[in-house]
Amino acid sequence: MYFSHTALESQESPIRKFHPYAVRAKAAGKTVYHLNIGQPDIETPPAYLDALHHFDEQVLSYAPSPGIPMLIDAIRDYYSGIGVPLNAEDVLITTGGSEALALVMACILNEGDEIITPEPYYTNYATFALQRGAVIRPIKSSPEEGYHYAEKEKLEQALTDKTRAILLTNPGNPCGTVLTRAEMDMIADFVRTHDLWLIADEVYREFVYDGEELTSFGQLSGLEDRLILIDSVSKRFSACGARIGCIISKNKELIAHALKFCQARLSVATIDQVLAAELYRSTTQEYFETVRKEYQKRRDIVMKKLKEIPGVVCECPNGAFYIMAKLPVDDAGKFLVFLLEEFEDHGETVMFAPGRGFYATPGMGVSEIRIAYVLKEADLARAMDLLALGIEAYNKK
Repeated sequence: MYFSHTALESQESPIRKFHPYAVRAKAAGKTVYHLNIGQPDIETPPAYLDALHHFDEQVLSYAPSPGIPMLIDAIRDYYSGIGVPLNAEDVLITTGGSEALALVMACILNEGDEIITPEPYYTNYATFALQRGAVIRPIKSSPEEGYHYAEKEKLEQALTDKTRAILLTNPGNPCGTVLTRAEMDMIADFVRTHDLWLIADEVYREFVYDGEELTSFGQLSGLEDRLILIDSVSKRFSACGARIGCIISKNKELIAHALKFCQARLSVATIDQVLAAELYRSTTQEYFETVRKEYQKRRDIVMKKLKEIPGVVCECPNGAFYIMAKLPVDDAGKFLVFLLEEFEDHGETVMFAPGRGFYATPGMGVSEIRIAYVLKEADLARAMDLLALGIEAYNKK
């Protein structure tokens, strides 16, 4: 049978493809501590389920293709609170941040085009680009330099005549890096100079630590015609299953083109939009501050444990809830299989996301892993102890 080159060339998710190994480990009686996926265990704000219980429409109708006005207005209110004024026509509701990214790439990419993205990067960026016949042109970074990428020289090295956009996550996934305002200004100047789009994936915006300032590229002036913000309720409100995201741009032509694709997929789920609107309306700054403090404590536990493992290379990140680290193992993928199939300590083992799949450059990330510090403190501490024991056992094989 015939299959498209897109299907054949797309990789499996490095985050999800090891799921069958975990299923078998659990079937064998092991407890698996999941550090592999960004699924927070913090409770979704009760306003979400309260709104569900009070949903009383007698007919579950299609929503408007751009999104329901109640949700769009709630998002506008949130952005107004961080100094980013929006009009209703600047916002399109999507099925999660993933659909937002896919629709944006459908609007701006043709066969052979390139997007500059710092690596390691959120692995689905490459898949969405490949669907349009485009490719990722990586900005290289390394664990030894704390995955720092925001340098003009590095951007210039990645630039070609096929470059159409810079795509970045801030705060970062998988590295947890947070751009300074000076670095944001440099990137903004770069896209203006080279007539590029800037796609700013800001779904982790609320999660910044150590006194870092909550920022958005939407706060910068002079980007209105080329800035595309990607946002989502998944992480901000610990509501990953809600699947509500949005595209935000003041470029009217971009929004008009994206709306064509929104119309083609008809609409985003009506109930999820109603409930998401209540999340934006009811969640207080105190909630965000409490969550930030909790994640910072979790990050500090993971970093303390990592620094106790000989041979680990890792710098402390300032945002999101991920840590990228280089381990003293020959292959993180093989090591993960070992942990799930051969290793256990008192019936327990641990799972992470191997780093290789977060890179475009061949041979990079082989011994690196991404840790999602989304478990409670005691569970995180135990998971990290299991990681240390697992490394020791693996290297003795």
